[in-house]
Amino acid sequence: MAQAQQVEQRIDSLQILIGQQTVLHLKASVKQGDKVQLPSFKPQQQITPGVEVVEQSKGDTSHIGDDRMVVSRDYTLTSFDEKVYVIPALNVKVNGKNCHGNQLALKVLTVPVDTVHPNQFYPPKDVQDNPFSWSEWSALFWLSLLLLILCGAWLYLRNRLKNNKPIITHIRIVKRVPAHEKALNQINVIKQQHVENQETQKAYYTQLTNTLREYIVSRFGFNAMEMTSMEIIERLREAGDQKMIDELKELFQTADLVKFAKYETLVNENDANLVNAINFIDQT
Repeated sequence: MAQAQQVEQRIDSLQILIGQQTVLHLKASVKQGDKVQLPSFKPQQQITPGVEVVEQSKGDTSHIGDDRMVVSRDYTLTSFDEKVYVIPALNVKVNGKNCHGNQLALKVLTVPVDTVHPNQFYPPKDVQDNPFSWSEWSALFWLSLLLLILCGAWLYLRNRLKNNKPIITHIRIVKRVPAHEKALNQINVIKQQHVENQETQKAYYTQLTNTLREYIVSRFGFNAMEMTSMEIIERLREAGDQKMIDELKELFQTADLVKFAKYETLVNENDANLVNAINFIDQT
């Protein structure tokens, strides 16, 4: 009978710290067809005073040949008191008869505390924020950016369609011509005109003085278009050359006489005033 029925009882570790766990293995080698009943423990039930069963596995049966089989079960043990414990031989029933394994010793040690250097134990640390990781946020960032672009495009299209405006706006870039170039170009056009009588003289001087007034507005920044000839001359005296101002004054006076007093000029007088206008623009 002893050879037909063998019970083996062993433990993974004979020494643990308080609260640690170790596994007790129980095996019964019997004949095929024998009825085997292994001991069963509930969680926290003590296998011996001071040693608790944390959990137990389901019974396992394996056939080893020669008309024999092995029935086994594992028990996870722990203890919270420093002591040397004797694990009793567990009772295994085979065909209603009691069979026992072997006793085992389990030594439970407490955690050593260094009372000489207590500073090596630190208080609990505060909750720390995880460092920023671009890989975790990149997908959300690009999705948000895409959503923002789509919303902007939708608002733009809705506004253009609502106001009956084209979706694509054509921007016309106008080249800005400097004030002196614009004035000289206009004077070149005036130069081509034929001044034959009083009416053509009036148009000639009106265009010439208007060209000078527009240039003065752009160059000196005051509204010469709304000022009299003498008011313009007085403003220019503050920054201009006296000889140049006198020539410009003569031009404006001649223009006023032609426009308002029906004064008729000579050909060389017209040419001289035209040259004075060009000199004023070139020198300012």
